[in-house]
Amino acid sequence: MKTRNFDRIGNGGITFTELGFGTAPLGNLYRAVSDEDANATLEAAWATGCRYYDTAPLYGLGLSETRLNPFLRSRKRDDYVLSSKVGRIMRACPPEERTGIGKFFDTPSRKEVYDYSYDGVMRSFEASLERLGVDRIDILFVHDVDIFTHGSKEASDQRIDEFMRSGYYGLLALRDQGVIKAFGGGINEWQVAQALAGRGDFDLFLLAGRYTLLEQEALTSFLPLCQKRGIGIVLGGPYNSGILATGPKPGAYYNYSEAPQDVIDQVTRIEAVCKRHGIRLIEAALQFPLLHSSVVSVIPGGQRPGEVESNRSLLDAKVPAALWADLKQEGLMRADAPTV
Repeated sequence: MKTRNFDRIGNGGITFTELGFGTAPLGNLYRAVSDEDANATLEAAWATGCRYYDTAPLYGLGLSETRLNPFLRSRKRDDYVLSSKVGRIMRACPPEERTGIGKFFDTPSRKEVYDYSYDGVMRSFEASLERLGVDRIDILFVHDVDIFTHGSKEASDQRIDEFMRSGYYGLLALRDQGVIKAFGGGINEWQVAQALAGRGDFDLFLLAGRYTLLEQEALTSFLPLCQKRGIGIVLGGPYNSGILATGPKPGAYYNYSEAPQDVIDQVTRIEAVCKRHGIRLIEAALQFPLLHSSVVSVIPGGQRPGEVESNRSLLDAKVPAALWADLKQEGLMRADAPTV
């Protein structure tokens, strides 16, 4: 698998595989997965050449990290890149009070407590090290200081202020001391990522679904800022929660909910252009973000070996330049979207 080297501050940098693996699904997201099936999926991802793994305490309330533990134990630490997240502390609670009921299944009884303070960042980091069973984590992302998570811009701004006053200096110290290679934000909205970038020295952003075949508003100001400052982008959710993988079929998902009609209509038109060029929608969707110079890796998830093997095969499709040109001609893609 092709790799992309990222070295913003001259500390040796990080080598990402173009396809990473997002482990939220292995935290029993939307359905329970057995330990055996989770490990088989991780093994399949490794076999494809994937060497970048992203996790978080939230995913399965610690389950995602603990499932990575035995898988990573048999690998040389220098052979892979690992990222996790800070901003939540997982506290034991009665089963009926656990976070994510109806979203995460068969998880430990834990309740999330948001904590973007210096102490909270350090406690979260130490707990992740223990769950993962590793000596180091390469990248830490402050997790979900966004509107999607906290419900309003005012609440998001409050969390950003809390982090920038305190927790930010924890991540800065960890990077400056060489404990981690890089830090950034795992964010659902590019506008919030841009707000963070305007207030601190961030290396990377894990942007969930906001630069895709369906959405390119981040080109307005955020991605140009990233190019100017050498900030890298890990692109999560390249299928916008499903619709760019399944196509515009009834019940298709967009942003974790059933897709509205206007989104279905647009994806129908995009898919028609893909078909004219003999390319599957999902192939174009996975390859498109990688055409931007700031994107260091794309990380679709997977709960089954076949899903990760399929994602790997999508990178081999030869997408003709004429497809991107037609999408722009028909107003289905921004004219300034990089396509070479």
